[in-house]
Parts: sequence; structure tokens; C-alpha cells
Amino acid sequence: MDKRQSNSHVDELKNRLHQFLEKLEAIEPETTDLQEIDQLIGLVDELENQMIKIKKEQ
Repeated sequence: MDKRQSNSHVDELKNRLHQFLEKLEAIEPETTDLQEIDQLIGLVDELENQMIKIKKEQ
């Protein structure tokens, strides 16, 4: 993998992490339901899978 492609993957990962943090900050603990928690867990899983993919490609 060339450096530009690697940087692109890292930028994508940063964007997804930023989306996760925004969603996490917007959650109200008193009114959060299981669906919202499941979405957060799904985002964490996606981030983990993207990190693993990037590591393997390097």
C-alpha cells in the first residue's frame, strides 16, 4: 500500500472516530435506549475492524 492510500484510510478512520465522539456526547443518559447503545457498540466494532485492516495493509 502506498503512503497516499494509507493516509486516506487513516483520515477515514479519524472521521469515523469523530462521528462516534459526537454521537456519544449527544446522548442523554436518562433517556438513552438500547437501540442507541447498540449503535454505539456497532460504531466501536467498525472502528476496531478498520484499525485492524489498516494494520494488516501496512
